[in-house]
Amino acid sequence: MKRQQSLVMQIDTLYQQLANDFALAISHGSLPPGSRLPSVRKTAQSRRLSLNTVLTAYRMLEDRGLVVARPQSGYYVRSHLPMLPTGKVGAAPSSAQGPAGEVLDLIGAALLAQQTPGYINLALACPKGGDFYPSNKLARIMGQVLRQNPGMVSSYALPPGSERLRTQIARRSVELGMSLQAENIVLTHGCMEALQLSLRAICVHGDAVGIESPTYFNLLPLFSSLGLKAVEIPTDPQTGMSLDALEQLLVDGQLQAIVAMPNVHNPLGCSMPLENKRRLAGLLKRYEVPLIEDALYAELQFAEAFSPAVKAFDEEGWVLICASYTKTLAPDFRIGWVEGGRFTEQIRKLKFSYSVAESLVLSETLGLFLESGGYDHHLRQLKRRYAIQVDKVRALIAEHFPQGTSATQPAGGFLFWVELPASCDSVKLFHRAIAEKISISPGPLYSPSGRHTSALRLSCCQPLDESYIQALVRLGEMAQDIMDEALC
Repeated sequence: MKRQQSLVMQIDTLYQQLANDFALAISHGSLPPGSRLPSVRKTAQSRRLSLNTVLTAYRMLEDRGLVVARPQSGYYVRSHLPMLPTGKVGAAPSSAQGPAGEVLDLIGAALLAQQTPGYINLALACPKGGDFYPSNKLARIMGQVLRQNPGMVSSYALPPGSERLRTQIARRSVELGMSLQAENIVLTHGCMEALQLSLRAICVHGDAVGIESPTYFNLLPLFSSLGLKAVEIPTDPQTGMSLDALEQLLVDGQLQAIVAMPNVHNPLGCSMPLENKRRLAGLLKRYEVPLIEDALYAELQFAEAFSPAVKAFDEEGWVLICASYTKTLAPDFRIGWVEGGRFTEQIRKLKFSYSVAESLVLSETLGLFLESGGYDHHLRQLKRRYAIQVDKVRALIAEHFPQGTSATQPAGGFLFWVELPASCDSVKLFHRAIAEKISISPGPLYSPSGRHTSALRLSCCQPLDESYIQALVRLGEMAQDIMDEALC
């Protein structure tokens, strides 16, 4: 029986690897649009695979929107969306400044549209639908927790939170190259509280903090509420934050802290190369400036072997790392965590003074789920689905958006950054889409100074049903209308 299971797993790996090899060739241009894939028989012979394995791989590519089957002819590469070239996103570092009022107003309008019933949401970064979460398993485990210890709901939890969950977080940290200790991990109310506690631990009112440009938009109202100034650092769609620009800012003593997402960046979807992560950790040590590493999407990397966190190269505790389980397991639980390096004790005290602790029932439920080993299986399925959906949406954009549109090729997760031709104002596109009950996130949301005026972030963490597809097609038509008007 075990031998049979091993054989099935091997076959699965073979067709997935073959599909990934062709997908990579397509994204790099080695197989240009319109080109014919080698015949199933020829590929089987050259790769020494069975016909069924090759056929399954080709059908997987078809499901991902990368190829199209033509009867009696074979499989052909579909028109695909160009990758956003290196150096395309970003400009010179900005001066230290608070988020512009217009940007904060735009964020408010976008959030309101995302919460309004009846809208088709192409932007929301919250997986939608029961298929994306192991809800039934979590419900069963929670029932088990309450049956075994019904008094838990009538007891106050205290920081740093459930030892079981913190132990599992520490155990899993090895996957990202870290060696965290459970006693140094503080459970938080989602990743946003982890970010807030970290900023409060290392910054004071008026400090200048380096951020990526584009950056996660919810940082901007957070900075505003804390009285912090942002310095936008150019961020490449393939290699991440410009370390040359960062180093110059550090040399000049212009930054008191940095916030970054080196793995599966929001909104670009990219991951920083390994050598850049090492260099970044070295800069933090040399200039003694802390980095808050947002690892929210790090476990959604598509690669089988994870690229490590910057924290993995941190020798003296200058990296504070935080994440949560809201994107992968249970959004309503709002369970996040932070390991604060040399700032751990300040974070523990801040957590107690602001919100005391997280629910023990919810934390124990997640801890037991992680203990059971079901999380890895769930992640594999989730990442496989997101990889397919990203490819499908990129294929739809290539087909229906204006010529000259390009986009990032995410290293994981479900978010990507779309760059429209310069004559297409994404804020104008946002307002037109809202009028037709389609919600998007225009580029200026991701910049304190309102940069990235022809860009937008799209998401594909919901079922790609007919309403989603039609909304995306309509968005492409509206973008073309705006461009045509600009020419008049």
